Amino acid sequence: MSFTSIVKNEVSKLDAIETENIAELSAIIRNIGNYKNEFIRISTENSSVARCVFGLLKDTYAVTPKITVRKGYNYNKNLIYMLESTYKKEFILNDLSLLEKEAYLDIPKDYIIADDDLKRAYLRGIFLAVGSINDPKKSRYHLEFLVDSEKYAMFVCDILNKFYLNAKYIKRDSKYMVYLKEAEKIGDFLRIIRASNAVLYYEDIRIYRDHKNMTNRLNNCEQANVDKMILAASIQVKEIEEIEKAGVLDLLDEKVKEVSRYRKKYPEASLQELSEIISIETGNPITKSGLHHRLKKIHELANKISKENQG
Repeated sequence: MSFTSIVKNEVSKLDAIETENIAELSAIIRNIGNYKNEFIRISTENSSVARCVFGLLKDTYAVTPKITVRKGYNYNKNLIYMLESTYKKEFILNDLSLLEKEAYLDIPKDYIIADDDLKRAYLRGIFLAVGSINDPKKSRYHLEFLVDSEKYAMFVCDILNKFYLNAKYIKRDSKYMVYLKEAEKIGDFLRIIRASNAVLYYEDIRIYRDHKNMTNRLNNCEQANVDKMILAASIQVKEIEEIEKAGVLDLLDEKVKEVSRYRKKYPEASLQELSEIISIETGNPITKSGLHHRLKKIHELANKISKENQG
């Protein structure tokens, strides 16, 4: 079972008050319903959604729709569940703000989403109808709703963004995709539609992936620092060898010559490690800053020799 199906199965079983049921049913029938003929027909490949719609119609409007199950078209192995009813059609459509004075509405009236609880219920209905969400364990973070008009896509974005979810939409073929990409925002959406078990699963995976990514970044950063340190040390050894080859090592004072000997002896040591080694082995404490200062003198002399040789 896909993660989308798991979430839909969970939220389709939630209990809600009648006004929330109306908001949820309005979104479902608006998106997967055919109601411009003599009947209301809802088609879905998800059995949980079919059971949910059946229960909402029966509990809210005392309507028992006819259920038909058939195989999908074009070699689609999934079953299609169809619920159909002609009873109270106009009353139901008017109550769900899908019909007004014999005109079908693309956007429902304000009373359908009058407060935050109704907005949550409406979003739950949209997700049950046309929503999908990637399993965070298997792929990138992504949640989307595929709707039929740009006006409606803007309407859905507006509801989502009332909850600060940073929703956006794009045209996809003949439809419009409303989507969320940010991991935290998708987790917030699951909370909004009351998918509690899905939230726990999602957040566990998200935290694990974030921790893993942070560890990888730290490891990469640490490796980059090691590579930088090794490169700097190899340059220092090369400069010491150039000074020795030129026969001018005695131009350096004893403390600097001591550092040159230890750098050649421990070519892979960091400055901190080298300062500790020199302090322990010679009994003369030297700080990392002091070591850097002496290596700078070696660099200056090597640079001077290089310029004279070029001249």
